[in-house]
Amino acid sequence: MILENPNTKRAAGARISAPPTARPFKILPGYFIGIIALHLAALLVFVPWFFSWTGVVLFVAGHYFFGMLGMTLCYHRLLTHRGFTCSKRFEHFLAVLGVCCLQDSPARWVAVHRKHHQHSDEESDPHSPLVAALWGHFGWLMAENRELSSMSFYEHYARDILKDPFYLHFERRLMWLWWYVGHAVLFFVAGFVAGWIWTGQPLAGAQLGASWLVWGVIARTVFVWHVTWSVNSLTHLWGSRRFETDDNSRNNWLVGVLAHGEGWHNNHHADPVSAAHGMRWWEIDFTYWTICALEKVGLAKNVVRSRIDH
Repeated sequence: MILENPNTKRAAGARISAPPTARPFKILPGYFIGIIALHLAALLVFVPWFFSWTGVVLFVAGHYFFGMLGMTLCYHRLLTHRGFTCSKRFEHFLAVLGVCCLQDSPARWVAVHRKHHQHSDEESDPHSPLVAALWGHFGWLMAENRELSSMSFYEHYARDILKDPFYLHFERRLMWLWWYVGHAVLFFVAGFVAGWIWTGQPLAGAQLGASWLVWGVIARTVFVWHVTWSVNSLTHLWGSRRFETDDNSRNNWLVGVLAHGEGWHNNHHADPVSAAHGMRWWEIDFTYWTICALEKVGLAKNVVRSRIDH
């Protein structure tokens, strides 16, 4: 049973054009400079002065707490697809973790992803890698797409999100960006205070604060970026197909592991509302397992299970 249009997938090697509203190609300076700058800053992990084991721990833990709880669990499976429900207070907490991944406001992220599902691997898809692999990975972020900044776009794809004043707040004066900056400052200050108290030396505090900033915020952000972008690019190019969906979505085990279950993308496109993307015992899906754990303790409710035979 297929829950989307049961058309056959596009032929291997097929190519499509970029969305009409993204042509002619015009770079968005803010996104271009920001993406390049953070990648350059992330290279500081190779400078010994910025290394600390606590920074590495924050990097790994941040991939789970921010990348998984904030992005794959909240932005994707909760806000976009409503694969489960929870209290508004807990939902807002999770959304803040997502904002700290620097992947746009909740409303914009949700709207873009819903648009992707409606027109997956068609010309109107905001980020299909069938345009070009790098376009699907991050090129689309750097290109001006007039539709994605229009009020009608938000009204059509994210009206339910913007009805909540909490999410509307992030849209005003780029507040989502300032929340990210604020959490980065908190990481530095916390490291500075911890290092100073631990050693009694302000310079050691500054070094630990810088380490926590570089490893726990900047490098973690860039890593989560590429993991998220790989779902848009790699899982529409390489992998297996269990279901004949009307797009080029594929199950990619590497992305499945790194992206907390998001790499079982063909499964997801066959049943988008399901909170579970992994459908076999060996398809690792940390996000779904976390949702089940939250359900056990009463923090998640109305969890949508897979509705198709697999």
